[in-house]
Amino acid sequence: MTAILEAQGLSRHFGPVKAVDDVSFRIDEVGIHGLLGRNGAGKSTLMNLLTGQDFATAGSARVRGESPVENPRAIGEVALIKESQVYPEGYKGRHVLKAASWIFPHWDDDFASRLVEDFHAPLDRYMKKLSRGQRSSIGAIVALASRAEVTLLDEPYAGLDAVARQLFYDRLLSDFAEHPRTVLMSTHLIDEAADLFQRVLVIDDGRLVIDEDADALRGTALRIVGPVDAVEAVVRGHQILHREALGGTAAITIDGANGELRAAAVAAGLELAPVSLQQLIVRRTGAPFTQEVAS
Repeated sequence: MTAILEAQGLSRHFGPVKAVDDVSFRIDEVGIHGLLGRNGAGKSTLMNLLTGQDFATAGSARVRGESPVENPRAIGEVALIKESQVYPEGYKGRHVLKAASWIFPHWDDDFASRLVEDFHAPLDRYMKKLSRGQRSSIGAIVALASRAEVTLLDEPYAGLDAVARQLFYDRLLSDFAEHPRTVLMSTHLIDEAADLFQRVLVIDDGRLVIDEDADALRGTALRIVGPVDAVEAVVRGHQILHREALGGTAAITIDGANGELRAAAVAAGLELAPVSLQQLIVRRTGAPFTQEVAS
């Protein structure tokens, strides 16, 4: 079976900086998948490599079995939408949407018009004059209305406020249900988008550190709270991701929690709490992901 997206030993070095370092994975399924990591982890560079917008130092990237580098056939049904998108001089919002309608064969004008109303997007102002949030609204519309078979989203929604970001996630999910495609979403705001993901890739300092089914990943960690001695006795022999203590109370996060551990904790009268996807990834990588406040 030919992978929709694939990387094999993929690396991109800028002098001594290993922006992407020996990354290998393959995505075979239509679905919404997450490419997660803190700012500067290598997410944007990886997406540029997957779409042929940058050249690998080593290894290879494939889109539906073909190299994307200077290959219109491989990327003809691929959309890469970036927050850092640069627009031609003199472009207004309406010019961006018109150009997108020419580029993307599955573009939906009616859907785009509805999204313009949803996001209150300014179409008659020059892109260079727009605020970050306004530019992000235009990028979000292109990301959704393009309906490309392979859509890579390099945080084009990051400049939106929390309410508008949630609107973006809702529109993406509802439109995906009617028009399935392969979406790879880059974000460092993990908890916001976590429920969308079927598959999770986490990149940290250029290396792929997690590549797992999202539901399976969510079920691997457990937070156990109670008296220090009782908690320590229950978790002995298990992989500890994080330990907190306050007075005589301990809160320990365990990776690879199983039914036997849960039963033992319940029998000992300890409190069990789920661990969010963001908390789990932070504990596994030690990465201080950003928490943004709604503007």
